[in-house]
Amino acid sequence: MKSLLIATLCCILIAKLASAQLNIGSWNIINVKYNVNNQWSLFGEGQLRSLKFYNDFHYYEYKGGLEYNPNKHIRLTTVAGSYQTYREGGDFVLPKNNDELRIWPQVILNQSIGKLRIEQRYRAEFRFTRSGYRNRFRYRLGVFYPFGKMKKNYKPFLISASNELFFTDKEPYFERNRMLIALNYKPSKSSTIQLGYIYQFDYKINDEIGRDFIQIGYYFELFRKTKLPEIINSELKDN
Repeated sequence: MKSLLIATLCCILIAKLASAQLNIGSWNIINVKYNVNNQWSLFGEGQLRSLKFYNDFHYYEYKGGLEYNPNKHIRLTTVAGSYQTYREGGDFVLPKNNDELRIWPQVILNQSIGKLRIEQRYRAEFRFTRSGYRNRFRYRLGVFYPFGKMKKNYKPFLISASNELFFTDKEPYFERNRMLIALNYKPSKSSTIQLGYIYQFDYKINDEIGRDFIQIGYYFELFRKTKLPEIINSELKDN
């Protein structure tokens, strides 16, 4: 618990120093996952975002999903959630830009090259918005590198970089590009803290607004009382 509090305070301090130098927003994540067995798991996640550092809050989401891992190279996910976007200029300014129910299936493919793990993520989003029904398709390519002294079959640190493209089936087809660089610290088998930087470019869309963000995430895993493989800094997560 002591190491968890120290890591959290360090993340907040670094993010605060960075925000003082840049016009940067905050991107906050809490994720709880329950591993039923070696293949099946359930999770819930909430996100809260602001266009300035913990000011001008304009977006929140909450979602839940089911994951299936047929083997270590493939992960299948089905998720449903609520996604709410407010106007700029203050905290939760009305009227909203978007009020959305979203359902999405997802496939993640993993492979290792030495100590590096390469991930490809494919997602199809079925979006029920205040402006009507829309489809969207996302592809993310990520690279992950765990490091640090081995502790109980996992390494405590992970650095990652990813780039994600967003497309639709209607003109102009391309909607968004999102880049993330992150450092993850795992103080225990069940807990992971993430500090990252996100740059997001949007092209003519009215939901989550593209800017620079400092990302702070906390991921907590619960394990059923059965023999499960140790998790070595699994990828983080489904923004």
